[in-house]
Amino acid sequence: MLEKVVIANRGEIALRILRACRELGVKTVAAHSEADRDLKHVRLADESVCIGPAASAASYLNVPAIISAAEVCGAQAIHPGYGFLAENADFAERVEHSGFIFVGPRPETIRLMGDKIAAIEAMKEADVPTVPGSDGPLTHDDQRTLKLAREIGYPVLVKAAGGGGGRGIRVVNSEPALLSTVSLTRTEAGAAFGNDTLYLEKFLENPRHIEFQVLADTHGNAIHLGERDCSMQRRHQKVIEEAPGPGITEEQRRRIGERCAEACRQIGYRGAGTFEFLFQDGEFYFIEMNTRVQVEHPITEMITSVDIVKEQLTIAGGEPLGYAQDDIQIRGHALECRINAEDPQTFLPCPGDITQLHTPGGPGVRIDTHLYSGYRVPPYYDSLICKMITHGETRAVAIARMRTALAEMVIDGIKTNISMHAEIMEDPKFQTGGMNIHYLESKLGL
Repeated sequence: MLEKVVIANRGEIALRILRACRELGVKTVAAHSEADRDLKHVRLADESVCIGPAASAASYLNVPAIISAAEVCGAQAIHPGYGFLAENADFAERVEHSGFIFVGPRPETIRLMGDKIAAIEAMKEADVPTVPGSDGPLTHDDQRTLKLAREIGYPVLVKAAGGGGGRGIRVVNSEPALLSTVSLTRTEAGAAFGNDTLYLEKFLENPRHIEFQVLADTHGNAIHLGERDCSMQRRHQKVIEEAPGPGITEEQRRRIGERCAEACRQIGYRGAGTFEFLFQDGEFYFIEMNTRVQVEHPITEMITSVDIVKEQLTIAGGEPLGYAQDDIQIRGHALECRINAEDPQTFLPCPGDITQLHTPGGPGVRIDTHLYSGYRVPPYYDSLICKMITHGETRAVAIARMRTALAEMVIDGIKTNISMHAEIMEDPKFQTGGMNIHYLESKLGL
């Protein structure tokens, strides 16, 4: 088991990691920016090290400073959380070459899954269903590109191999626009990702976003923890997640989940990961794998009783998985609302001082937040400030509990999107379940 871990992140996920470490008896080092010296996990950690000024590039993305923090404090491992350097293969490699344990996949696995073309090829080898596409990168042969698009059928997506989070993607509805879109996307991808490789995919017009949570150890064991529905999105960013996915059958869960676990075994995956799919007309299509813990991991924890972050830490310490596939039982339904410090009308960030905070409670309510009264939300980072999670024996109960929790939540001093979430909970179509990835933007008039 690990003895001391550097938490190389901030906010609610840093506090989440600290709590898991505490349960395991692992000492913690909070690596923080100057702007974050008053974060809750910094105050609670066994040790803290300032790694730079407020700007992310000079602190949370400062690889030498993070590794130096581990050296100075005598830590064994570095947990990157999500965002920042969590899926940076070069960072993972630097960590391991410096003699520390990276709490996450091996660098070569991160690199493999970070290249969308290579990831799709790996999934095909593992018999994971993929979206019809170009079966490899586009060349500079325009006639070949046009032929591929005709074979796939319009509309098609032009996608950057090194993209992610909705970036580096363009929809092409007809042949006249294809070549100019490819040229523009290639230029932008080279500038944004340092990789101008592109590929084509069939554009599914009304899919849902379904993802499968996996865990794998260094002993050849891999399991899945069922699926999450993340279709409630705004500009490719998840807003509300739920588990299990409405309408997903036990047979579908078993079939796709087993393929994901087998893919982990084939690529030598280590730690927690998520296979993301588009789901339309009863079929799953792999789009990418996230090689880190997800923002929405709590809803899977609520329906399976598996502590995903603790499993990350024990796996990194060389221990085998604490569960076999037969141990995993899906119980009830869970929802997560992402509460952001933002104007609910314009979606612009609204940093500032928290003058009063009251978090809800009661059966089936979990609040993951780093907020406290008097805390100043800084303007330098992502606006996520709280995750509200509810669990119930049915989806209707989980929604009812979320409705109550949102009504009880008090965050004074700044604007938040709580009112938007409350409106969604009252929406009849959301209450029915199974809405596609375009529904929320259509509802919000975006």
